[in-house]
Amino acid sequence: MIHLDVTIMGQAYKLACREDEERALREAASFLDKKMCAIRDAGKVKGNDRIAVMAALGVAAEFLSMKTSRGPWSDMSMLEVQTKMAAMHKVLDSALTPQETLF
Repeated sequence: MIHLDVTIMGQAYKLACREDEERALREAASFLDKKMCAIRDAGKVKGNDRIAVMAALGVAAEFLSMKTSRGPWSDMSMLEVQTKMAAMHKVLDSALTPQETLF
């Protein structure tokens, strides 16, 4: 495992991942940062937790819209997609859990 630092909406996070996952995790953090900052800057949603939920809903909607007969994951079953998402959640949970003790 390696450790990397990312910033999401001005907040620094130290994350752990396998070396071969670093690029993807950095891209995901950057993508999420842009989504959350856009929601914050629009000024319609207040509070970081609400901004995070709105960003998550937007990402989920984008993800689900890609799951079509022509989408990049069209050859995957929903179970396979859910399994991949669960694995991503596990990585994120393990990376973010140490952050909870900082607050």
